[in-house]
Amino acid sequence: MDPDRSAKWVAFAGTHEMVRPEIVLGFHGLCLVRPVDDGDWYMGSLYDDGSIGCWAAYDGLYEALRGL
Repeated sequence: MDPDRSAKWVAFAGTHEMVRPEIVLGFHGLCLVRPVDDGDWYMGSLYDDGSIGCWAAYDGLYEALRGL
């Protein structure tokens, strides 16, 4: 998917803007996001406005894909 979109970390304590996504992989409403300058992958939901709300973090792509 186009990485030119907003990605936010959604946590119980509030929402925090993440670094700009470098890679975004979409899977039927779920997304895996790899931010620029960060080797971790984040899972989240794709919202109607094109932004992504992430709630889980993974050390690598393999673990993130298994989390789907």
